[in-house]
Amino acid sequence: MDTETTYRVAVDLDACDGVFACLVRDDRFVEADGGLVGFDPADAAGPVERTADEVAATFSDGRVDEARTAAAACPLDAIAVEERDAADRRGGDA
Repeated sequence: MDTETTYRVAVDLDACDGVFACLVRDDRFVEADGGLVGFDPADAAGPVERTADEVAATFSDGRVDEARTAAAACPLDAIAVEERDAADRRGGDA
């Protein structure tokens, strides 16, 4: 049975104000263009997704607690962490 846990970290770019409290708590967050937060693509388990409103990345590195700590430190509540299991990531087929 595959027990790998993956998780998606998303930043609401409309709420992000470049405070960067997340960077101090999780080194996968980086300063991106425009003075807002982003992710280093080398750290993500897939491509970094970027729209005008959101930047997100999926990880499977066992560091979900660091992501949650970074999200909790954001004074603007701009960061969401959503756990997914491997079956969800593959579209539901186990």
